Amino acid sequence: MTGRFITFEGIDGAGKSSQIGRVADHLRERGASLVQTREPGGTALAESLRALFLHQEMDGLTEALLVFAARRDHLQRVIAPALALGQTVLCDRFTDASFAYQGGGRGMDWQVLSTLAGWVQQGREPDLTFWFDVDPRVAAERRAQAREADRLEQQDLDFFSRVRAAYARRAEEAPMRVVRIDASLSLEGVGQQVLQALADRGW
Repeated sequence: MTGRFITFEGIDGAGKSSQIGRVADHLRERGASLVQTREPGGTALAESLRALFLHQEMDGLTEALLVFAARRDHLQRVIAPALALGQTVLCDRFTDASFAYQGGGRGMDWQVLSTLAGWVQQGREPDLTFWFDVDPRVAAERRAQAREADRLEQQDLDFFSRVRAAYARRAEEAPMRVVRIDASLSLEGVGQQVLQALADRGW
């Protein structure tokens, strides 16, 4: 298999992280060499920026600048080298999250985010993005049962509704890349959708 870049997106509590291991197992069975990573994060520098992002108060532009700085280091040190070696990269969040959270949630200008993405990514885009779509109320219930909320997870339902709408906009803008997954179903039901999408691509 040649290197592929697959990202996993959705509001907090959508269940995307639960599916990454399943996809990893599926692709390994088919001979893929894998790198699993996350954003913000994936390198020592990016993980340090992640800690600031999740726990320090800041405005939307500062959030975006921090995340794109982390993304730049992540791309240079992890993602691009792995793809160059023919490995498949599975990433928990990528640039769609910036448009969703800082663009939709915080109300940042879409064009500013597009400019930052162009500078940082220099044309690098995922080959496939799974968008785990779920009602924000369902996601909030799941988060409450699973863990203590970080700074972003403490936002209200209106915030997450805007985030969800921004994800929908991103999916409309890139229909060949973004696959919507109905994340309201059971773990198994969600997993079946993901595996079917991979099968549809011969992966």
